[in-house]
Order: sequence, then structure tokens, then C-alpha cells
Amino acid sequence: MKQFYGTKKLNAKPMTRGEYNEFRGWGLPSDESGDDEGYLVEYLDGGKGNHPDFEGYISWSPADVFEKAYQPINALNFGHAIVALKEGKKVARAGWNGVNQYVYYVPANSYPAQTDAAKSEFGDSVPYRAYFALRTAQNDVATWVPSISDALADDWQIVE
Repeated sequence: MKQFYGTKKLNAKPMTRGEYNEFRGWGLPSDESGDDEGYLVEYLDGGKGNHPDFEGYISWSPADVFEKAYQPINALNFGHAIVALKEGKKVARAGWNGVNQYVYYVPANSYPAQTDAAKSEFGDSVPYRAYFALRTAQNDVATWVPSISDALADDWQIVE
């Protein structure tokens, strides 16, 4: 079998295996413990709903499996922050001290040439590649490249 690494959007709440089986109207198999700690998980990024109270597909996950696979939305690593950026979300580090400072993704596009040098090289329209932009604490925008500390941090959060 091939190995995969995944990112999923989901809702979850603590629920024992027994509580989950009761919620679904199922009997607990004799070889399982109803006291096993875990989570009721609702997957939001695909899968047909399988319960009338939820739009997404729901299942139960053991606590240790769930906690190794998922991070709270306010404690993301940079890889998850990049996924959120590409989905159009704004992200920031909890450790940043700049008020209202956040990063967003700017997809590749073009802009009207503003200088003679740009016009002589590209004509009326200058193509640019995708990049990260920083809304600064000074209320302007700058291109942004993460530092090693930013890339290794686990305190990224989605900004609403």
C-alpha cells in the first residue's frame, strides 16, 4: 500500500466509544470497551452525510489517533497555515506582537505597468507569480517570506 499524508477540515467533540454507539443507535460489540476515550468527528470537506443531524460524514475516532492527526484551529503548524492561505483564509502567529497583522495569499496574475522599465520589458501588463502578502501593523501591505521561526512554529491561527 502507498502511504499518504492528509489535511482535512472537520468538527469534533469528545465522546466515548459507548456514547457514540448509543448516539448512532448501535449496540456495543462485545469485544469493545464503551469507556474508550475518543471524538465524534464530522468531516466537512467531502463525503455524503450519514446522519440527519449533520451535513458532513460523521464517524468516531479513538483519542490517541485523533490527537496525533489533528490540531486545534488556533494552534496550526505552518503546513496547515499554507493550506488555509491557499483556501483564501488569513493567518497570523499568536506570538506576533503586531496589532491586526496577518498574512494572506495572492494568486498569480498581472497588473498594469507603472514604470517605463516595466513597460519596456513587459508592455502594458506585468505578470507576477503567486506570493504571500503581509497586512502590517502600520496598516499597509508588504510581500512576506516566513522566517525559520515562523516555518517551525505551531501557533498559527486563522484570522476571521
